Amino acid sequence: MDQCDVAGLSPRKVAYLKYLYERDETARTGEIAAHFTVDPSTVSKTVRELASTGLVDHRPYTGVVLTGKGHEYAEFLVRRHRILGLILTHYGLAGEEACREAERFESYVSRDAINKMCQSLGHPTRGICGAISHDRGCCVDEG
Repeated sequence: MDQCDVAGLSPRKVAYLKYLYERDETARTGEIAAHFTVDPSTVSKTVRELASTGLVDHRPYTGVVLTGKGHEYAEFLVRRHRILGLILTHYGLAGEEACREAERFESYVSRDAINKMCQSLGHPTRGICGAISHDRGCCVDEG
């Protein structure tokens, strides 16, 4: 996966990366399982898959933490979610409803499309779920 290839991540993996990003600290497998109400073995399998791509570092008996690459990916995933949620609120969906709907399809929206949406919104700094960060591709002057 390169910097822009986040489309290859399953919705479950996206959710785990966003969770780890928002926690901003090491999470134990049991904590992740409790948060997502899944069996710890499901978490272990997904964490192994994420570790094999270099997005997380899993330290047995210590927990799971994002790698530098994982942090970069997760930052975009959170940004994508917040921009999509913000757009949905512009079309009449309430905050929580917009969040739920964004989660249903966000994995299919490319970085390029998100950057264009962000530009069309005037580079908002706040979405319904929190602050919106911007990356180099988003804020390039197209003039």
